[in-house]
Amino acid sequence: MPPMRTIRRIPVRVMPGQARTVGGRIIPPRGPESYKTYKVAAPLRTHWRPASCEEFGCNDFLNGFTITVDISTELGKRQAHYLTHNPERKANSTIERLNEALVSFHFPPGNRCVRSGEHKVPIGRPPLLLVAQGDWRGNPRRIPVRRHRNYDDWIDDFGSHQDRIKRAIEGA
Repeated sequence: MPPMRTIRRIPVRVMPGQARTVGGRIIPPRGPESYKTYKVAAPLRTHWRPASCEEFGCNDFLNGFTITVDISTELGKRQAHYLTHNPERKANSTIERLNEALVSFHFPPGNRCVRSGEHKVPIGRPPLLLVAQGDWRGNPRRIPVRRHRNYDDWIDDFGSHQDRIKRAIEGA
């Protein structure tokens, strides 16, 4: 059995002839200080806003949906009460008793879905164009992340970095 090693506090067993991985990622041959990460980001906190089912294009809102609950349980009773007493859903839903315990609630198109609080749409803000030292394992030199103002600068930085790598490989 191959020995266990620890990478970022995660135990890893390295099998002979097999790529080393952590959490499904292949571990690069060099340390994180040898890498740069180019990233285009649109964080939820700054680039997205909550949206209605209609704005989001929610399938349940557009096509209608069915929820089946087990009313023989305490949770099922609470769910059924919520579905029948929630003013956010239209009164034109239908209820079908499937057996002693199961009840289906059918909501036609135009009803707000149960995941409506999770819907988000972009606000149109340009993405963050970032260049960070290191890789997914970290930034051991603690060099601050660089933020480019436009795509041309970010692409130029990326291309220059690729050229340096190419020259280093050809010169080796």
